[in-house]
Amino acid sequence: MTKSPPRVNRFADLQFNPRFEYGEQAQAVQICGPDDMSELGAGFGRLTNARFPWTIKYDEILIVLDGELTIHTGGKALTAGKHDSIWLPAGTELEYEAKDALIAYAIHPANWAE
Repeated sequence: MTKSPPRVNRFADLQFNPRFEYGEQAQAVQICGPDDMSELGAGFGRLTNARFPWTIKYDEILIVLDGELTIHTGGKALTAGKHDSIWLPAGTELEYEAKDALIAYAIHPANWAE
């Protein structure tokens, strides 16, 4: 198989779906990943009245597009506002917290769940 060709993903056309078992707290949409034969995964996430745990199984960068995101990890709170970013190496145990945030993410490897 070959990688998918270049394309534009129009934000207005993207369909956010609930992520994990946290329902409306976390919604996401992938814009590239394993279906494109890419080692890089990227997309958008929307966090609403969210506070839930997760362990990162991939390297990840989170970029806050709107609102504020706090990551609780290792006894610290990492808070990022609009246009700030948070780097998370694989293996990080954390808790996401956001009242209302729109984020962009990039992960490697994209096929971490396989």
